[in-house]
Amino acid sequence: MLFLLSPAKSLDYETPAAGVPHTLPQFVPQSQALIEVLRQKSPLQIAELMDLSDALSALNVARYEAWSPKFTAKNSKQAVLAFNGDVYEGLDAKTLSAQDLDWAQTHVGILSGLYGVLRPLDWMQPYRLEMGTTLQTDKGSNLYKFWGPQIADYLNTQLAKDKTPVIVNLASQEYFKSVDRKTLKVRVIECVFEDFKGGKYKIISFNAKRARGLMARFAIQNKITHPEGLLGFDLEGYAYDPQVSEPDRLVFRRKVQA
Repeated sequence: MLFLLSPAKSLDYETPAAGVPHTLPQFVPQSQALIEVLRQKSPLQIAELMDLSDALSALNVARYEAWSPKFTAKNSKQAVLAFNGDVYEGLDAKTLSAQDLDWAQTHVGILSGLYGVLRPLDWMQPYRLEMGTTLQTDKGSNLYKFWGPQIADYLNTQLAKDKTPVIVNLASQEYFKSVDRKTLKVRVIECVFEDFKGGKYKIISFNAKRARGLMARFAIQNKITHPEGLLGFDLEGYAYDPQVSEPDRLVFRRKVQA
């Protein structure tokens, strides 16, 4: 099984990686091509393209200018440690053991507008480029057209020898849309996380994002390789609800917010 996550807008390049091993990203030529397109745009154009403040636009223009196809300990950090949003607070990778991180390396993928798919220990240089960005390239008008079937082809290859070729989608719709379903040849399971609020169960964005990270952590620590293993997820009060679930849509609910 392969667990897919979205990236995060918030990044942490201040906290040292403390000797954690690294690998190199697998779509560097594609990343470099996108960087070259982004470098042609002014700070104002970047601000408009991604709806950023002037300060954030200037920061990311500087990031694009500094980006290099050569990844080093000075300009990069392992992706799972660099991302710092709600999902990654739930995952809390910095507290995972070396064995856990090693397992995650072959069972977790992070979808990325710039890097395509990152393995947890892939070195990553700081960037901002959301998958839904309407960036014109020689492949078309947006990043979905730029990546085309490449991400799905990669996932197929990753799962080709897996005894349980299943993708557990813990990514947002914006990011999972980058996986061409016509090209993808494996089963996809969605995990849905709901809280009881206002007299009914509903998806609360902040909680759901954190829960996706918690599910990834649960899978990593328990070395889950079959869909049935997901049903035991119980972190922070969540529990599997079979009455509202479907075979490929697993719903986890809780009444008390953690």
